[in-house]
Amino acid sequence: MSTTTHAIAVPSPGAPLGPTTIERRDLRPDDVLIDVAYAGICHSDIHQVKEDWGSAIFPMVPGHEIAGVVAAVGADVTKYQVGDRVGIGCMVDSCGECEYCEAGTEQFCTKGAVMTYNGVGYDGENTYGGYSRQVVVKDAFACRIPDGIELDVAAPLLCAGITSYSPLRQWGAGPGKKVAVVGLGGLGHMAVKLAVAMGAEVTVLSQSLKKQEDGLRLGAKDYFATGDASTFDLLKQRFDLILNTVSAELPIDSYLGMLRVGGAMVNVGAPAKSLSYNAFSLIRGNTVLAGSSIGGIAETQEMLNFCAEHGLGADIETISADQVNAAYERIENSDVRYRFVIDAKTIGA
Repeated sequence: MSTTTHAIAVPSPGAPLGPTTIERRDLRPDDVLIDVAYAGICHSDIHQVKEDWGSAIFPMVPGHEIAGVVAAVGADVTKYQVGDRVGIGCMVDSCGECEYCEAGTEQFCTKGAVMTYNGVGYDGENTYGGYSRQVVVKDAFACRIPDGIELDVAAPLLCAGITSYSPLRQWGAGPGKKVAVVGLGGLGHMAVKLAVAMGAEVTVLSQSLKKQEDGLRLGAKDYFATGDASTFDLLKQRFDLILNTVSAELPIDSYLGMLRVGGAMVNVGAPAKSLSYNAFSLIRGNTVLAGSSIGGIAETQEMLNFCAEHGLGADIETISADQVNAAYERIENSDVRYRFVIDAKTIGA
């Protein structure tokens, strides 16, 4: 048994997105049915639609920044009730038994976390994401959206928010720390807001100064153009932490030179091509080049609570279902400030 719902899908790699219907499973005892209110468009949606990261599953319904309201609950669900505001991020299941699941870091599940879309569930069924009117998910993988955040600005927090929050927390962003954020896009603008709220001194590093006014408005103390080669000399050994949010090739050695002794450059952007660096760029400053994934469910809830406490949400542009293809083009041209969010009521309307 299943339920039919309207969605936006990609039939084949690189094809335009278009309206369709999909089947959502009937509620299992530990499931919740969610009426989607808003779905954010992440740059990773575009990467996966175009198979930039390898072969994908089609037809594909993207979307892992989902905010909505519980419409029904399974027989064993006690965590949520009808009417609760909830969010779904990048994953919808894990084994629940391995050391990482037990530690609350389900994203590293040894069996393999089930991704919200372009994945295969443990039941063998393909997963479809949030560009749809409804989703069904295990209650353990839904996060409560606090009343202090509107659903539209909350949706991007389920990926852009947690992807920025997790490394900032792990690498100690806070009072007395100097943090640089590379790129002022969907991830970058949230990284700036979060790092400022944590008490760090924040600098934005972007190719040009065209978003400088925005960066300072978001709370950054400084803003520099990396297109100017002198920037790397000017900022040598300046930062405790550099958070790279862009999915592009970068001169990694030049960025590592801006770290203080013992500092870290953490990548959350995932370019299609490999990045290279000289080992001495790390050795001479005892620095770290690292990566960071999304957070676990508990950390995602922590992030949502933090955002509510500090009055944070994404800067968004709300679009209708028929504007998604144009939005993809604009994202690739860096023409969004700073996250497109689909009004799910327009899907299938």
